[in-house]
Amino acid sequence: RGVVATSKMRRAAQALIPRLFSQGAQVQQAAPALASQYSLIAENLIASQQERDQRVPSAQSFIRRSFASDAAGAVELVKPSTTGGLSTTTKLSLTPSNKIAYNELNHQRFEPGHEGRPFAYFVQTGGRFLYASAIRLAVLKVVVSLSAAADTLALSSLEVDLAGVEEGQTITVKWRGKPVFIKHRTAEDIAAQAAVPLSDMKDPQTDIARVVDPKYLIIIGVCTHLGCVPIAGAGNYQGWFCPCHGSHYDGSGRIREGPAPYNLEVPEYRFTEGGSKVVIG
Repeated sequence: RGVVATSKMRRAAQALIPRLFSQGAQVQQAAPALASQYSLIAENLIASQQERDQRVPSAQSFIRRSFASDAAGAVELVKPSTTGGLSTTTKLSLTPSNKIAYNELNHQRFEPGHEGRPFAYFVQTGGRFLYASAIRLAVLKVVVSLSAAADTLALSSLEVDLAGVEEGQTITVKWRGKPVFIKHRTAEDIAAQAAVPLSDMKDPQTDIARVVDPKYLIIIGVCTHLGCVPIAGAGNYQGWFCPCHGSHYDGSGRIREGPAPYNLEVPEYRFTEGGSKVVIG
């Protein structure tokens, strides 16, 4: 295309110069300058076209490109004399290589083991240890705040002296806002409750499974139907009777008749001082 344009300009100049010479002496004096300028323009066009042809690789050169793993045998696509105007990224894309050189103009490279990593690891580990300690303290504070106070824990248990409870007598104490029945049973009561067959019960349970010491029966005095307080020594089985809806419990606190679905609850308790005292809770 550059050669065609140059030919057109040459023909136009050849047609223009005789006209200028025919117009007089002034035009003849300017003719050398015009011819020189024309020659300079033509030379610049030819040079730029040649440089453009050298920068653009041919289709055959693209076919001969290789990957970075084959960089050792790769064919150089651009001549060194013509790569002055290309950027570094363009050069790397045209000639891929597995040899990487780092730019060390703005920073300094250290040998392995001397770049300060141990100190960095120490600082990071110390910081994480402090974070873990802070989280642990926060969790402990939350757990402690949710725990019951000392006075509340003191009310969670009740100590009762059994020395004043005679055989056959039932007393009522208050524990955690609930009535608790404590009955000192006789030998006849113990034998009678142990002989009751489980088939006659709504909530089958043996008598020995409901006591720690067979002499003392300790149960919570709350009816399992609707939470009423049964009456001791009443009902069809001479145990406890709930007059609200007619639930009958035997001498071991087991439901025998009425709408109550379960036996009277047995709290956690233990005997102290040789069985003369009991601690409920």
